[in-house]
Amino acid sequence: MSSNTVSNQRTIAKEVVLKGVGLHTGKNVTMTFKPAPVNHGYAFVRIDLEGSPIIEADANYVINTQRGTNLEKRGVKIQTSEHVLAALVGLEIDNVLIELDASEPPIMDGSSKYFVEALEEAGILEQDAEREEYIVKDVISYTDEESGSEITIIPADEYQVTTMVDFGTKVLGTQNATLKHLSDFKDEISNARTFSFLHELEMLLEHGLIRGGDLNNAIVYVDKEISHKTMDKLRVAFKKDNIAVKPNGILDNLTLHHPNEAARHKLLDVVGDLALIGTRIRGKVIANKPGHFVNTQFAKKLSKIIKIEKRNKVPSFDLNKPPLMDVNQIMNMLPHRPPFLLVDKILELSDKHVIGVKNVTMNEPFFVGHFPGAPVMPGVLQIEAMAQAGGVLVLSTVPDPENYLTFFIKINNVKFKQQVVPGDTLIFKLELLSPIRRGICHMQGYAYANGKLTTEAELMAQIVKTKE
Repeated sequence: MSSNTVSNQRTIAKEVVLKGVGLHTGKNVTMTFKPAPVNHGYAFVRIDLEGSPIIEADANYVINTQRGTNLEKRGVKIQTSEHVLAALVGLEIDNVLIELDASEPPIMDGSSKYFVEALEEAGILEQDAEREEYIVKDVISYTDEESGSEITIIPADEYQVTTMVDFGTKVLGTQNATLKHLSDFKDEISNARTFSFLHELEMLLEHGLIRGGDLNNAIVYVDKEISHKTMDKLRVAFKKDNIAVKPNGILDNLTLHHPNEAARHKLLDVVGDLALIGTRIRGKVIANKPGHFVNTQFAKKLSKIIKIEKRNKVPSFDLNKPPLMDVNQIMNMLPHRPPFLLVDKILELSDKHVIGVKNVTMNEPFFVGHFPGAPVMPGVLQIEAMAQAGGVLVLSTVPDPENYLTFFIKINNVKFKQQVVPGDTLIFKLELLSPIRRGICHMQGYAYANGKLTTEAELMAQIVKTKE
């Protein structure tokens, strides 16, 4: 896929079921991947609970990151979501509902391999909507001072991830892994299994916290001498007669798929955790000593930046094409007249939104008194101009607009973000927040100039008939 093509969203062609046990709960669980409509994203549904509550895969629902990325919405939890989400991102699937009859997906072999296989078996279906992609233009970083972990994203032609892992132990020194193209995820990353150190395992065994983890789904790095007591506990926990340490410092329950499997699994975790941003990313992620805490904090930061940019994103219009309404047609509808008519053109009008234009010139009468030496359009007049564009929207709903006047009832959440000066072209976009009832119109308004959001406000107005 070339880097600049716009691609369509994808879901799966049919349902597919997986069964297994949760790593931390040890509970048997059935998980069903289900197709989902466009713009749905990823969401989990707990069918074992009353009302089958849904938890979206959203960074803002992360409650803790001990031993996995755990989400909670209104008291309903999903534990260890990352390996499932990584498989969905790795296969470039955008919309899926993940049905569970327990709080934790099955751990399978501790990687994403079985999820990838199940999703491929279900088949991937292209949908009739473009995929939204956040294109990284600046370097964005998050550092966790305590652990020294850091994640940075820089501009790149496609989504790429590099992880650098350093555990400061002899058995597992410094390792790196890189995913250059998402299409390599299946072959290079998806089978990298979760791992832990013997000292962590001892603590988990001590507290009875590792129930589903028979030793087929975790690589155990032995970072200290194993006592007889621990050896006995391991034998019981993993239902094995004998356990030994291999020359490469891991327990002999399994063979590594890759010499740098730990770094690859950390990369898999990064891909899964960053799925919680909720938007596809075009940029290169460099993660130094990643972990679920730093990954999800970075996801929260990036999703916030994306939301703000989306809100500030200027709609693009061809200001040269003939308008839907010129100033004379506007005057046929609105009672305002120069110098108080503050809308020159209407570019778009539907039953829910309007786009208007105001060319701000030095000849505006208010510049005579509003800082003649440094002319700035008064903010209140920007709101008035915005409201006049909104007036066209509301008056277009009556057959005889010339017999009505529009009055403000309420203005909320007004923000002035940029100065408006002579020479600017102001573009107003107003959208109904609720249907018009009894002539009352509730709108969200935005004003843009020079490719930036200048003003935003929530407006409520009422149209009143002047003549019968």
